[in-house]
Amino acid sequence: MQLPQFQTLIDIFKRSTSTFGSRDLFGEKKNGQWVWTTYSRFGEMVDDLRGGLAQLGVGAGDRVAVISNNRLEWAVGAYATYTLGGAYVPMYESQQVKELQFILNDSGAKVVFCATDDIAQRIQSVRAELPQLEHIIRFSGTTSDTDSFATLLRRGAETPTPLVSPKPADLAGLIYTSGTTGQPKGVMLSHANIARNVSAMHEVFPMGTEDRSLAFLPWAHVFGQTVELHALLSMGASMAIAEAVEKIIDNLSEVKPTLLFSVPRIFNRIYDGLQKRMAGEKAVTRFMFHRGLAVAAQRRALAEAGKSSGLLDLQHAFFDKVVFSKVRARFGGRLKYAFSGGSAISKEVAEFIDNLGITVYEGYGLTETSPIATANFPNNRKIGSVGKALPGIRVEIDTAATGEATQGEIVVHGHNVMMGYYNKPEENEKVFTGNGGFRTGDMGYLDPDGYLYITGRIKEQYKLENGKYVVPSPIEQSLALSTYIANALVHGMNKPYNVAIIVVDVDTLKKWATEKGLDTTSMPELLKRPEVLQLYREQLNEFTRDVKGYERPQRFLLISEDFTVANDMLTPKMSVKRRNVVARYNDAIEALYREGSDRNVSAA
Repeated sequence: MQLPQFQTLIDIFKRSTSTFGSRDLFGEKKNGQWVWTTYSRFGEMVDDLRGGLAQLGVGAGDRVAVISNNRLEWAVGAYATYTLGGAYVPMYESQQVKELQFILNDSGAKVVFCATDDIAQRIQSVRAELPQLEHIIRFSGTTSDTDSFATLLRRGAETPTPLVSPKPADLAGLIYTSGTTGQPKGVMLSHANIARNVSAMHEVFPMGTEDRSLAFLPWAHVFGQTVELHALLSMGASMAIAEAVEKIIDNLSEVKPTLLFSVPRIFNRIYDGLQKRMAGEKAVTRFMFHRGLAVAAQRRALAEAGKSSGLLDLQHAFFDKVVFSKVRARFGGRLKYAFSGGSAISKEVAEFIDNLGITVYEGYGLTETSPIATANFPNNRKIGSVGKALPGIRVEIDTAATGEATQGEIVVHGHNVMMGYYNKPEENEKVFTGNGGFRTGDMGYLDPDGYLYITGRIKEQYKLENGKYVVPSPIEQSLALSTYIANALVHGMNKPYNVAIIVVDVDTLKKWATEKGLDTTSMPELLKRPEVLQLYREQLNEFTRDVKGYERPQRFLLISEDFTVANDMLTPKMSVKRRNVVARYNDAIEALYREGSDRNVSAA
């Protein structure tokens, strides 16, 4: 491996702001128009804020926290903190006050940036219980407000402060895990962890100054932060900051990105949306669409075997121009690469996106691995896998955790492995091997070519009453491919068989029910209808046809409320809080198992 291009985040900042000064970096939609901030202007703002933070007493080793969705000020705050030798501690706007309070206390943050007045007031309400917090700074407000971001910028511009160059091993940030099973843990990531992960991306991914992304993955999560914010900054690319998740499709058509960084949940929405749209089109349009997909799949299969077909190439060119170019136009028309991470994407969905003419590269990693450990990349891609280890990283499989010959726990070694969990020596003992490897808690295997395949989470794996092991996530992903299913959770620990909690896609179900002449005014009553229960039995059978018999859910519970952050069944990074879901619907789940219960049930 060649020497890393970047040793610290300061290396990235200094090189990019000087090399790409006049180019656009961040775009934000204001008053209906996209407004762009250049690299040089970003550099000036970082310099000014560094001075402002220094006046608040922030120096090397101090923590600066932020509670905000993605925005220009978020990025300025991060790099101003890095250039003072401090560590950035990001949080989500959607987190509860008790979680924010815990993270602020645990990290020892001296300053916290708050996106809104409401968030600032929430933190102020627990200020007495935050002894180390000295300043609450609002992104809102003007230069006439003493506690505003704008005032810090003005003060810093009046009193310039020299940039600090931290060492590669110095702490750059504390990113707190979502806490699906308990209190969040602060993952300590050094400058080298992140900067060398970015350097490895430079070696394998063909991205540059002409590329643009739509940034909707939260920078508070390591995937969005490293792979998009830091990496695209290092490459001279630009990123438009999405207005909101529900505005993604509209924003894509407006900013015309070439790159899409996403988690499977968003790709599933694209897949589901196009399937629903096609279902309402004329027969000839549906035929053209599905025939085009088939041709693209045949062409890809030949390419993977090192072969080609002139006839298929001609057919593909036709369908691409007549059909798929119009589909891609909804995403801006320039999208060429889609990067998926965060969790495993369904092979069917990945192939679907790929067949549309958008090359899918799936990768794997965790907060603790900065995050990328493996990835598919040009000339090294197998759909269904999460790719090969990036330069400077090694992956091994520990079969002791599963007792199987080839499948086991994934262990990661390399420059991307975290410094450890902050103030958690007992947790560090659990996850680090004797030679510095990180035990991921994920199950998987390596094929003969070095491609990694994820098969589930060890903690999610459970035994049925008959002693057979079940990994629920692949089953749930399969069920979610149904246009009638918005989400699903499979449960069966120590039970005779699996059951499924199925979140219905309300709009699709109502349309189907209306066509059948059913009353849709009451969702609770609709979900009890025998016709609806039969529909979902058919969906369950169809989308679990490749699942082993003992793994297939035998009964199901229909619900209409999706898993969300607001109802505490989803983490801010979109991981399902399994224990919370099961606890919420425990009585209905137990009803499925009771002796003599031979019917599925619903709970709208």
